[in-house]
Amino acid sequence: MTPLIDRLNRYPIGLVDSARLRQILSCLFDDTEAFVGACFPLHEATLGELAERTGRSPEDLSPVLERMADKGLVMDMAFGGTTYYLLVPGLIGFMEFTFMRRRTDLPLTDLARLMSEYLQENGQAGQAGEFFGSCTQLTRALVHDEHIPVSSHITAYEDARRIIEEADFCAVTLCYCRHKKEHLGERCRKGAPVEDICMVLGEGARFLVRRGFARERDKASLLETLALARSLGLTHVTDNVRERPSFICNCCRCCCELMAGVQMGFDEGIAKTPFLAEIDPSRCDYCGACLKTCNVKCIGVATAARQRPGAARFAAVDAAVCLGCGACVAVCEEGAIHLVERPRRPRPPRTRGQLFGRILWEKGRLWPFVLDRMKRLLP
Repeated sequence: MTPLIDRLNRYPIGLVDSARLRQILSCLFDDTEAFVGACFPLHEATLGELAERTGRSPEDLSPVLERMADKGLVMDMAFGGTTYYLLVPGLIGFMEFTFMRRRTDLPLTDLARLMSEYLQENGQAGQAGEFFGSCTQLTRALVHDEHIPVSSHITAYEDARRIIEEADFCAVTLCYCRHKKEHLGERCRKGAPVEDICMVLGEGARFLVRRGFARERDKASLLETLALARSLGLTHVTDNVRERPSFICNCCRCCCELMAGVQMGFDEGIAKTPFLAEIDPSRCDYCGACLKTCNVKCIGVATAARQRPGAARFAAVDAAVCLGCGACVAVCEEGAIHLVERPRRPRPPRTRGQLFGRILWEKGRLWPFVLDRMKRLLP
């Protein structure tokens, strides 16, 4: 598995080598698939190009690639009558795809345990650090726009509804995180569904529908799902880009791996919205509703109340952690929570290419990626 791991580690989000990772990869890739995966360039490749890189005939390689696409290890995309193949990253990629449909071809209970342990092992030095540790975040929270201040506005890329309305293809899929928790004997404590709750958009969604990982839906259906997610107090998370986001996940505090990363101490692991939750202590009766709702657990008893014995207790927000999603606002019956604008409005990269380039640069991996691209252009 070493050559495959080395290849996967050339992506912006790599996979930290460990015994658990090798067990995971051995469950997902057979020996032939691991060899083929290790031979992939960093860009899309045709069957002929892959045959040359692997030393296998197109006739021999084609069913291997077909099998890998069915398993969610490779994406196949047709342009101008030619099919191009792309090795799927580990995260966000084939680890999520593994649990985006109900299946019997893999040991899902074993994989659920291994993946959960793998994502939590070794803290900053482990996979969580690899995923959440960049200055540029891979993902971004979206605000519940009905709670933004009346004097504020949000752009199209900050608006979950607009992202859906502007997508050219829409689908829904199982929540990878909650499905994985099912195999660990756990359920979402917010009662959020596993089925048809997370959304995929654009070209990636077409691949997922074609291969049985997602189901096509119209935009009206996705907007209804968005409303359901908000009613359950879930946080919307998307790609950290301004153009053509490829997914909207609806995340809870108890199941979601992204929310877990913030709870592990990666305060900047998810890019924040332009807003921040604030609590009016004069109206807060410390009922606990917002504490139970916050998906990154950034609300607790105010420091001043803790330091004065017998003082009235009221909730306060940890501004360094708050995503600004607004999920907490609706549950406060006293109207004590409101959103305010952050002093500095975050601006995500324009495209996924720019996003990946920034992360590769920050991790010192950009030059090999550039060389790979240049080789493709040279005769």
